Amino acid sequence: MKKTVNVGGVVLGGGKIAVQSMTTEKTSDVERSVAQILRLREAGCDIVRVAVLDEADARAIAKVREQAGIPVVADIHFSPRLAVLSVEAGADKIRINPGNIGGEQGIALVADCLKAHHIPVRVGANTGSIEANFLREYGRSAQALVGSALENVAALERHGVYDIVVSVKASSVPLTVEAYELLAKRTEYPLHVGVTEAGTKEMGVIKSSIGIGALLLKGIGDTIRVSLTADPVEEVYAARNILRACGLETEYVEVVSCPTCGRCQYDSMGLAARVNERVRGVKKKLKIAVMGCVVNGPGEAKDCDLGIAGGREYCLILQKGKENERVAVGDAERAFMEKLEELLQ
Repeated sequence: MKKTVNVGGVVLGGGKIAVQSMTTEKTSDVERSVAQILRLREAGCDIVRVAVLDEADARAIAKVREQAGIPVVADIHFSPRLAVLSVEAGADKIRINPGNIGGEQGIALVADCLKAHHIPVRVGANTGSIEANFLREYGRSAQALVGSALENVAALERHGVYDIVVSVKASSVPLTVEAYELLAKRTEYPLHVGVTEAGTKEMGVIKSSIGIGALLLKGIGDTIRVSLTADPVEEVYAARNILRACGLETEYVEVVSCPTCGRCQYDSMGLAARVNERVRGVKKKLKIAVMGCVVNGPGEAKDCDLGIAGGREYCLILQKGKENERVAVGDAERAFMEKLEELLQ
C-alpha cells in the first residue's frame, strides 16, 4: 500500500501531485528569500526548498517559514549539525544524502532529531551521487540509481525513520524514466520526480516535460520539480503545464491556438500570447480558442467557452461554439478581450 508523507500540511502519496521549486537566493537573506518564495507561491508552487550552507541559513528558516505561506524544505549536505539546526528552526522537511552526512553517527543524530520533531526527509540518488559499490557493479544505470537510493533509505530505516520521500534523477530522460519505473516497483514511499541538470529553459522544459510527463501518465510520481537554469518561477509554470497536459490539473484556463499559416490575415499569434499571459494563474475551468482563419477556426473552437477566428476584413467571435458576432479586424482584439474579462469574473 502506498505510504503518505505530510510536508507541512501538503500530503505526498495521497493522489494529488505537489509542485516544488528551489530558491536561488542566500537563505540567510530573509527579505530576498521571502520575496522569491512569494513569487513562486503566486505562480503555483506548493513546496519550496532552500539551501542551507551555514548556521546563518539554518537559523533563518524560522523567519522565512513565518512568511512563506507554503512548506519550506531545507537542503543540507555534509553537516548533521546544520540538518538538526534546520529542523529545530522549523523546516517542514529536509533533504539530505545519508552518504555524506557524517557516517553512521551523523545519520543517527539527524534521525533522532527527525523523529523528535516528526519531520519527513527526502533521500535518493542522481547520476552524480551513486554509491561507489553500486557504481562499480552496475555503472551509471537504473539499477545503480535505484540500489543507491534504497541503500540510503535503509540507512534511515535502521534508525527508525519512515517518513521518507525518494528520488532517482538523471540528466538523461530515458535513464530517468527507467530508474523511476524500477524504483516504483521496489518501494511504497512517495516519489519525488524530476530530470536533473535538464539545462536552460528551452531544452530543460522539453526534457522535463517528456520525462516527468511519461512517468505521471503511468501513475508514477507524487511530487515534481522541473529543474531549469533559469528563474525558478519558470520551473513552476512548466510544472503546472505538465500537470495540465497530463490531465492531472483541471482548474485553469486552457488556451488553444493554431500554428497559423498563409491564410491568417490578422495578428493571431500576438493575440494568443497576450491571452495566455492574461489568464496565467487564473484558477477557473475555461477553454479559450485563438484561431488564425475562418476555414477551420469555427469548427476547431466548437468546444470552447470563447473563441476568435480571423479573416481579411473581420473576425468571428464565438461563444460556446456558436457565432456571437462579426467584428472589424481593427476592433476584434478589444471586443474579444472584453468578453474574456467577463468570463474571468
